[in-house]
Amino acid sequence: MTTNRIINWEGCNNVRDLGGMNASNGSKTRWGAIVRGDHPAKLTEIGWASLYEHGIRTIISLRTHGLDEKDYLEVKPPYSDIETVKLDIEDVTDTEFVNQWFVSGLWSTPLYYTDALNRWQKQHSDVIKTIAQAKVGGVLFHCKRGHDRTGIVGLLLLSLVGVAPEDILADYALSVDPEREEILANHGTTTRDVILKTVSQLNAEEYLLSGGMTQTDIDAIRRRFVESMIS
Repeated sequence: MTTNRIINWEGCNNVRDLGGMNASNGSKTRWGAIVRGDHPAKLTEIGWASLYEHGIRTIISLRTHGLDEKDYLEVKPPYSDIETVKLDIEDVTDTEFVNQWFVSGLWSTPLYYTDALNRWQKQHSDVIKTIAQAKVGGVLFHCKRGHDRTGIVGLLLLSLVGVAPEDILADYALSVDPEREEILANHGTTTRDVILKTVSQLNAEEYLLSGGMTQTDIDAIRRRFVESMIS
Protein backbone atom coordinates (compact mmCIF):
# COMPACT_ATOMS: atom_id res chain seq x y z
CA MET A 1 0.00 0.00 0.00
CA THR A 2 1.27 3.46 -0.89
CA THR A 3 0.23 7.00 -0.11
CA ASN A 4 -0.87 7.73 -3.68
CA ARG A 5 -4.42 7.14 -2.51
CA ILE A 6 -4.38 10.65 -1.02
CA ILE A 7 -6.66 13.00 -2.97
CA ASN A 8 -6.26 16.75 -3.24
CA TRP A 9 -9.70 18.34 -3.42
CA GLU A 10 -9.36 22.07 -2.91
CA GLY A 11 -10.82 23.06 0.47
CA CYS A 12 -10.43 19.69 2.17
CA ASN A 13 -7.20 18.34 3.65
CA ASN A 14 -7.87 14.71 4.66
CA VAL A 15 -9.35 12.83 1.71
CA ARG A 16 -8.25 9.49 0.30
CA ASP A 17 -9.49 6.80 -2.02
CA LEU A 18 -9.73 3.38 -0.39
CA GLY A 19 -8.81 1.67 -3.66
CA GLY A 20 -5.64 -0.23 -4.47
CA MET A 21 -5.34 -2.07 -1.17
CA ASN A 22 -4.68 -5.81 -0.97
CA ALA A 23 -7.83 -7.65 0.08
CA SER A 24 -8.76 -11.31 0.51
CA ASN A 25 -8.03 -14.06 -2.02
CA GLY A 26 -5.47 -11.99 -3.90
CA SER A 27 -7.97 -9.30 -4.86
CA LYS A 28 -7.64 -5.52 -4.47
CA THR A 29 -10.03 -2.83 -3.40
CA ARG A 30 -11.50 -0.93 -6.33
CA TRP A 31 -10.32 2.58 -7.18
CA GLY A 32 -13.04 5.22 -7.12
CA ALA A 33 -15.60 3.04 -5.35
CA ILE A 34 -15.32 4.35 -1.78
CA VAL A 35 -13.60 7.50 -0.54
CA ARG A 36 -13.15 8.71 3.05
CA GLY A 37 -12.67 12.32 3.99
CA ASP A 38 -13.15 15.38 6.11
CA HIS A 39 -16.11 17.69 5.57
CA PRO A 40 -16.99 18.43 1.91
CA ALA A 41 -18.82 21.58 2.96
CA LYS A 42 -15.34 23.14 2.99
CA LEU A 43 -14.80 22.42 -0.70
CA THR A 44 -14.26 25.28 -3.11
CA GLU A 45 -15.92 25.31 -6.52
CA ILE A 46 -12.79 23.70 -7.92
CA GLY A 47 -12.85 21.13 -5.11
CA TRP A 48 -16.45 20.16 -5.89
CA ALA A 49 -15.56 19.80 -9.57
CA SER A 50 -12.71 17.45 -8.61
CA LEU A 51 -15.03 15.40 -6.39
CA TYR A 52 -17.53 15.08 -9.23
CA GLU A 53 -14.84 14.16 -11.74
CA HIS A 54 -13.65 11.46 -9.32
CA GLY A 55 -17.08 9.87 -9.77
CA ILE A 56 -18.65 10.56 -6.37
CA ARG A 57 -22.43 10.37 -6.61
CA THR A 58 -23.34 9.65 -2.97
CA ILE A 59 -22.13 11.53 0.11
CA ILE A 60 -22.75 10.06 3.56
CA SER A 61 -22.36 12.45 6.49
CA LEU A 62 -21.52 10.61 9.71
CA ARG A 63 -23.19 12.50 12.55
CA THR A 64 -23.20 12.41 16.33
CA HIS A 65 -26.68 12.52 17.84
CA GLY A 66 -26.96 15.36 20.33
CA LEU A 67 -23.94 17.23 18.96
CA ASP A 68 -24.54 20.72 17.60
CA GLU A 69 -22.66 20.78 14.30
CA LYS A 70 -22.69 24.25 12.80
CA ASP A 71 -24.90 25.22 9.88
CA TYR A 72 -21.89 26.00 7.70
CA LEU A 73 -21.11 22.28 7.74
CA GLU A 74 -24.26 21.39 5.82
CA VAL A 75 -23.38 19.51 2.64
CA LYS A 76 -24.88 21.22 -0.39
CA PRO A 77 -23.47 19.71 -3.58
CA PRO A 78 -23.61 21.96 -6.65
CA TYR A 79 -24.53 18.91 -8.75
CA SER A 80 -28.13 17.69 -8.76
CA ASP A 81 -27.21 14.03 -9.25
CA ILE A 82 -25.16 13.77 -6.04
CA GLU A 83 -27.26 12.26 -3.28
CA THR A 84 -26.61 13.17 0.35
CA VAL A 85 -27.43 11.06 3.40
CA LYS A 86 -27.06 11.94 7.09
CA LEU A 87 -26.60 9.07 9.53
CA ASP A 88 -26.08 9.27 13.30
CA ILE A 89 -23.47 6.76 14.44
CA GLU A 90 -22.77 8.08 17.95
CA ASP A 91 -24.87 9.58 20.73
CA VAL A 92 -23.66 12.21 23.18
CA THR A 93 -26.93 12.01 25.09
CA ASP A 94 -25.48 8.74 26.41
CA THR A 95 -24.06 10.11 29.65
CA GLU A 96 -21.99 7.02 30.42
CA PHE A 97 -20.24 7.32 27.06
CA VAL A 98 -19.70 11.07 27.50
CA ASN A 99 -18.22 10.67 30.98
CA GLN A 100 -15.89 7.90 29.90
CA TRP A 101 -14.64 9.38 26.64
CA PHE A 102 -15.59 13.03 26.15
CA VAL A 103 -14.91 14.35 29.63
CA SER A 104 -11.65 12.40 29.74
CA GLY A 105 -10.44 13.91 26.46
CA LEU A 106 -10.11 10.48 24.84
CA TRP A 107 -12.90 10.94 22.28
CA SER A 108 -10.32 12.15 19.74
CA THR A 109 -8.40 8.87 19.94
CA PRO A 110 -9.09 5.30 18.80
CA LEU A 111 -9.24 4.20 22.43
CA TYR A 112 -13.01 4.71 22.28
CA TYR A 113 -13.61 2.66 19.13
CA THR A 114 -14.34 -0.70 20.74
CA ASP A 115 -16.84 0.84 23.15
CA ALA A 116 -18.51 2.75 20.31
CA LEU A 117 -18.74 -0.41 18.21
CA ASN A 118 -20.34 -2.26 21.12
CA ARG A 119 -22.85 0.52 21.85
CA TRP A 120 -23.95 1.41 18.33
CA GLN A 121 -23.81 -1.76 16.29
CA LYS A 122 -27.03 -1.03 14.38
CA GLN A 123 -25.94 2.52 13.52
CA HIS A 124 -22.60 1.38 12.17
CA SER A 125 -24.25 -1.43 10.23
CA ASP A 126 -26.73 1.07 8.75
CA VAL A 127 -23.81 3.07 7.33
CA ILE A 128 -22.27 0.05 5.62
CA LYS A 129 -25.72 -0.99 4.35
CA THR A 130 -26.25 2.49 2.92
CA ILE A 131 -22.95 2.22 1.05
CA ALA A 132 -23.96 -1.22 -0.23
CA GLN A 133 -27.28 0.11 -1.54
CA ALA A 134 -25.99 3.43 -2.90
CA LYS A 135 -26.67 4.45 -6.49
CA VAL A 136 -24.14 3.72 -9.22
CA GLY A 137 -20.99 5.78 -8.74
CA GLY A 138 -18.48 6.46 -6.01
CA VAL A 139 -19.40 6.92 -2.36
CA LEU A 140 -17.79 9.47 -0.06
CA PHE A 141 -18.27 9.01 3.68
CA HIS A 142 -17.03 11.72 5.98
CA CYS A 143 -17.19 13.38 9.38
CA LYS A 144 -15.84 16.77 10.46
CA ARG A 145 -12.10 15.97 10.49
CA GLY A 146 -12.07 12.62 8.71
CA HIS A 147 -10.45 10.95 11.71
CA ASP A 148 -12.70 9.07 14.13
CA ARG A 149 -16.27 8.53 12.97
CA THR A 150 -14.77 8.10 9.52
CA GLY A 151 -12.00 5.98 11.04
CA ILE A 152 -14.46 3.50 12.55
CA VAL A 153 -16.39 3.08 9.29
CA GLY A 154 -13.15 2.74 7.33
CA LEU A 155 -11.95 0.07 9.72
CA LEU A 156 -15.19 -1.90 9.30
CA LEU A 157 -15.11 -1.68 5.50
CA LEU A 158 -11.48 -2.70 5.18
CA SER A 159 -11.84 -5.52 7.70
CA LEU A 160 -14.91 -6.82 5.88
CA VAL A 161 -13.08 -7.29 2.58
CA GLY A 162 -10.01 -8.85 4.15
CA VAL A 163 -7.49 -6.00 4.15
CA ALA A 164 -4.62 -6.96 6.47
CA PRO A 165 -4.52 -5.36 9.94
CA GLU A 166 -1.18 -3.69 9.19
CA ASP A 167 -2.68 -2.04 6.09
CA ILE A 168 -5.76 -0.95 8.03
CA LEU A 169 -3.42 0.63 10.55
CA ALA A 170 -1.43 2.32 7.77
CA ASP A 171 -4.60 3.80 6.31
CA TYR A 172 -5.69 5.12 9.70
CA ALA A 173 -2.27 6.65 10.31
CA LEU A 174 -2.58 8.75 7.16
CA SER A 175 -4.96 10.95 9.16
CA VAL A 176 -2.09 12.62 10.99
CA ASP A 177 -2.83 14.03 14.45
CA PRO A 178 0.13 14.84 16.73
CA GLU A 179 -2.23 15.63 19.61
CA ARG A 180 -3.73 12.15 19.36
CA GLU A 181 -0.29 10.59 19.56
CA GLU A 182 0.58 12.66 22.62
CA ILE A 183 -2.66 11.69 24.38
CA LEU A 184 -2.08 8.01 23.67
CA ALA A 185 1.52 8.22 24.84
CA ASN A 186 0.32 9.75 28.11
CA HIS A 187 -1.94 6.70 28.54
CA GLY A 188 0.90 4.28 27.90
CA THR A 189 -0.10 3.17 24.42
CA THR A 190 0.19 4.03 20.74
CA THR A 191 -2.03 4.29 17.69
CA ARG A 192 -0.46 1.08 16.41
CA ASP A 193 -1.29 -0.90 19.54
CA VAL A 194 -4.86 0.41 19.78
CA ILE A 195 -5.83 -0.08 16.14
CA LEU A 196 -4.30 -3.54 15.86
CA LYS A 197 -6.04 -4.62 19.07
CA THR A 198 -9.37 -3.24 17.85
CA VAL A 199 -9.07 -5.06 14.53
CA SER A 200 -8.01 -8.32 16.22
CA GLN A 201 -11.19 -8.31 18.31
CA LEU A 202 -13.50 -7.65 15.36
CA ASN A 203 -15.18 -10.08 12.99
CA ALA A 204 -16.65 -7.48 10.65
CA GLU A 205 -19.04 -9.79 8.80
CA GLU A 206 -20.55 -11.24 11.98
CA TYR A 207 -20.74 -7.76 13.51
CA LEU A 208 -22.58 -6.28 10.53
CA LEU A 209 -24.95 -9.21 10.15
CA SER A 210 -25.82 -9.00 13.84
CA GLY A 211 -26.35 -5.24 13.38
CA GLY A 212 -29.07 -5.71 10.79
CA MET A 213 -27.34 -6.20 7.46
CA THR A 214 -28.25 -9.17 5.29
CA GLN A 215 -25.89 -11.46 3.41
CA THR A 216 -27.18 -9.77 0.25
CA ASP A 217 -25.93 -6.44 1.62
CA ILE A 218 -22.55 -7.96 2.49
CA ASP A 219 -22.21 -9.39 -1.01
CA ALA A 220 -23.17 -6.02 -2.51
CA ILE A 221 -20.43 -4.24 -0.58
CA ARG A 222 -17.86 -6.74 -1.80
CA ARG A 223 -19.01 -6.39 -5.42
CA ARG A 224 -18.83 -2.61 -5.14
CA PHE A 225 -15.53 -2.46 -3.29
CA VAL A 226 -13.42 -5.38 -4.54
CA GLU A 227 -12.05 -5.52 -8.09
CA SER A 228 -12.21 -9.28 -8.64
CA MET A 229 -15.89 -9.49 -7.71
CA ILE A 230 -17.53 -8.20 -10.87
CA SER A 231 -21.28 -7.69 -10.70
